[in-house]
Amino acid sequence: MNGKKMQYHRELEKTLASLATDAPAANRPSLLLHACCAPCSSHVIEFLASRFNITLLYYNPNIYPEAEYSRRLSELRQFLPRFPPASQNSVSLAEETYHSEEFFSGIRIKENPELAAEKEKGERCARCYRLRLEHACRFATEHGFTFFCTTLSISPFKDAQKINEIGAELAASSGGKTQWLYSDFKKKGGFLRSLELSAQFGLYRQQYCGCIFSMNRSSMSHGQQATTEEQP
Repeated sequence: MNGKKMQYHRELEKTLASLATDAPAANRPSLLLHACCAPCSSHVIEFLASRFNITLLYYNPNIYPEAEYSRRLSELRQFLPRFPPASQNSVSLAEETYHSEEFFSGIRIKENPELAAEKEKGERCARCYRLRLEHACRFATEHGFTFFCTTLSISPFKDAQKINEIGAELAASSGGKTQWLYSDFKKKGGFLRSLELSAQFGLYRQQYCGCIFSMNRSSMSHGQQATTEEQP
């Protein structure tokens, strides 16, 4: 990009412009879309469902506790058949089993305990992006998806540049078996649209990103901190 920062939403628009709107399902490219929750998925599905055959991948071992993981998954399951862009375009859901140890080992918290105190968008989050995107890329290549992507960039608390750099790197390492779909879904009112859709459909919106460390930062003002045998 001639040394300039890539405009990820503009890159997405270029890709979408090359695809037919509302093409028959048989003629659409397939997209594996990593999903963190229903609210973040709402606008992204609305924006992409007429151009791709979408499968959502719910893989989020970072979420703590397991009850929270299950609640977000349940909300996503119930939302899809109620959301016309998803139901009319046969958006499907692939669910992975919850294994929180994958998150702790993936971010290497035992080797780097200082990461526990970081704010969002730091190294801990970058490692978490990579963990989930590596899984998504592997799933996409094994199941023959044309593209893979994530809903994470719709959040203003996530580093879209880092997400796209990791995704592009993983796609390159796949040897052409899958492509990374560049995106920054918060742009052009995307995040605000997700808030509107969340209100319209009464979606549960969590008060913290997902991991125990973000939960602790969120609850510090209330003088509370999570303690668990799962926390290293």
